[in-house]
Amino acid sequence: MACSCCRIEDLRCKEVICIKDGACLGSVNDVEVNTCSGKLESIVIFGRNRWLGIFGREEDIVIPWEHIDVIGEDTVLVSCDCHRFARGHKQGFFTMLFGGKR
Repeated sequence: MACSCCRIEDLRCKEVICIKDGACLGSVNDVEVNTCSGKLESIVIFGRNRWLGIFGREEDIVIPWEHIDVIGEDTVLVSCDCHRFARGHKQGFFTMLFGGKR
């Protein structure tokens, strides 16, 4: 890892780039920490809003710590298939209102 002394606060809002295809996955929005060991387990990139957020969001991307290659000043470089780490859709307004499938 390139960053041996980095605060979690410093990770927020850094752009995440996949080095396999050069795609910008988004920015770091959250992290998952193992409370027993105190170690950072993964970074979370929230899914993009669908049509002003009314129709919910795309799936969040959770990237395990092992797949982070470099943490730079402005970016985080990862080597993983981001579709493998996508998780759960967020419900949109109309889905909640009309009881669509989750």
